[in-house]
Amino acid sequence: MAFTTTSNFAGKAAGFYISAALQSASSLDYLTMIENIKFKSNIQKMAGTADGAGNGLITAAGCDFVTAGTLALTEKILEPANLMINLDLCKSTLLDSWEALQMRAGAGAPPPASFDDYVISYMGDIIANQTENDIWAGIANTGGNFIGFTGAGAAGWLRAGNDATVVQAVLTGGAGVAPVIATIIADMQAAIDATPASIIGKDDLHIYLNQKNYHLYIQAVSTLGYLNAYNMQGDYVPVFNGIKVAVCNGLQNAAIVVAEKSNMFFGTDLLSDATRIQLMDMSQLDGSDNMRLVARYSAGTQTGVGADIVLVS
Repeated sequence: MAFTTTSNFAGKAAGFYISAALQSASSLDYLTMIENIKFKSNIQKMAGTADGAGNGLITAAGCDFVTAGTLALTEKILEPANLMINLDLCKSTLLDSWEALQMRAGAGAPPPASFDDYVISYMGDIIANQTENDIWAGIANTGGNFIGFTGAGAAGWLRAGNDATVVQAVLTGGAGVAPVIATIIADMQAAIDATPASIIGKDDLHIYLNQKNYHLYIQAVSTLGYLNAYNMQGDYVPVFNGIKVAVCNGLQNAAIVVAEKSNMFFGTDLLSDATRIQLMDMSQLDGSDNMRLVARYSAGTQTGVGADIVLVS
């Protein structure tokens, strides 16, 4: 079967495809997105502390102007990694699957996607999967990855070796031992117990679990007989002891995080002309049955106030 495709997605159209790929990474629903980062972005933190005399910002009123306390401004840098996909792909590799999609049965079947759209969607899934994994487990802004929140060793932003102010707790089974049905509730409770009182009750506070640990929690609750605790009908929002549960596919099994969405950041670029997906048919250039796909985008993570985040691992 002869098949020819000629396409060049760039600029705003490419931004749409990249954006769609990123948005399909589940963790992004529970992070604060910062766009338009071409190089770096400063995340500013402001805190009031006591001065040398022990006086805080707020003191007893008087007639004179007397300063008290200290207002400190510190910054963290969010520097997304520049990433790309350069791929030589034989059209026959994906053509069979696309043709099967074309012949979907049923009068109500949706219109088939073009082959170009199918390939871009296929690559979008790869971008989304890598982005989701790196948000949590990434260990370096090199080699096609970016630093995540819970990367191994001192690499992750939440690890003690990277930010000593993050509250650290140990899983019930021991450091690095993933929860099981018998321990998941105790592990989640340990995360809540370690959470600073200053952020308990915040609207955007979440306890972050991966899919496996969330299902362990459902099984544990079911075993206890609380059948209505996880009614999935309608606009169900999973909660644990009044705190919303954020289910994030890329989070490691041996990690539970408690944080505010407004304190966990994901950064990317402008999603415009500098970000592009190009799909080029090589048959007209070298007579091959290949297509080349080029994608360029950026991604990175950073935290705000480490002392307001709990990592149980």
